[in-house]
Amino acid sequence: MTTGISFFEFAEHLLLIAAAAGCLYLLIAAYLASTFGPPAEKELWKPVPVSILVPLCGAEPQLADRLRKLCNQDYGGPLQILCGLHSQDDPAIESVNVVAAEGCGMPLEFKVDSRVYGRNRKISNLINIAAHAKHETLVLLDSDIEVDSNFVARMIAALQAPGTGAVSSIYRGVGGGSACGRLAAVTQNAFFLPDAILALRTKMAQPCFGAAVALSRTTLQRIGGLHAFADHIDDDYAIGEAVRQIGLKIVIVRTAVAHICGTRSWRELFAGELRAATTARSIAPVGQAGRFLVYPFALAVLAALLGAGSPAIVLAVAGLASRVWVARCFARRFGGVAPASSLIAMAEILVFAAFVASWFCPTVTWRGNRYRLVDETPAEYRQ
Repeated sequence: MTTGISFFEFAEHLLLIAAAAGCLYLLIAAYLASTFGPPAEKELWKPVPVSILVPLCGAEPQLADRLRKLCNQDYGGPLQILCGLHSQDDPAIESVNVVAAEGCGMPLEFKVDSRVYGRNRKISNLINIAAHAKHETLVLLDSDIEVDSNFVARMIAALQAPGTGAVSSIYRGVGGGSACGRLAAVTQNAFFLPDAILALRTKMAQPCFGAAVALSRTTLQRIGGLHAFADHIDDDYAIGEAVRQIGLKIVIVRTAVAHICGTRSWRELFAGELRAATTARSIAPVGQAGRFLVYPFALAVLAALLGAGSPAIVLAVAGLASRVWVARCFARRFGGVAPASSLIAMAEILVFAAFVASWFCPTVTWRGNRYRLVDETPAEYRQ
């Protein structure tokens, strides 16, 4: 007579324990959101001249509105806003021309340059327009990011703190109108933000988020210039790591810029989640493996499918309730409206599926191009 348990029973128990741990993780994340604190009072700082570099690629929803808000900065120093494109036929030029013709705020320029220096076309775009930047202080801003009128002042004030090499900002998702866009925003607000705040508050990571990065031209030259990151898919992580290696620190401002999620299809939505998970796995496989614990609802549902019964159902309800609570805490802290429970449940299944698939996926899709991660240098990639 055997007294051991079967594989399926062991899997059920493991999933239930992991789901319970995930609920605890979410409660901690909710607490950390409240302690992340409001923006600190600005210390004495000088509004130095700044060049804002915005790489553009293709038609994006509400691009003109974002450019208008970027031009309407409450900042006491000279600003240069410079957009870059790879092709004269890029439809994004129309949005730039519309806003430039309105004459709102400050002048808006664009440069077209088809030169490519590596696999990362965004970095190539930035290299091209950085050559036309007039000022020592640079702000690199993704085209799908919406900012408020104090954005530049907040970034530059933080950059002038002693020992600071770069300033970055976390971001919250804003649905771009479609159902897929709304779900993409949920994955950022209820999954990315808790992970990011937890890493920052516990000092497990000091990341540089690619949505918005401010640094001096001198610092950029010390880390090898933008050319050094032309083959990095995780250019934001690589830039932050390089800044820390020269003995300078990364400062994260205490407010979140808005990432407009213009996802238009389910395929594009899953590809984006898979790219994020695969990139994280390539950078820190051990840390990414530990993320198995942060999906309590999905784990409990899986345990229920294996026959775990009422304990799995109880944990599924607890996991979903914990995630909903986290979403509400972060909505109160960073703005926006907490999504419905049904959307959060769908988002967790989606993100968990991408997490699992990332361990079997050697490629990522970015801006319509497919890239294969290079095994010997996992931070880089090739077509």
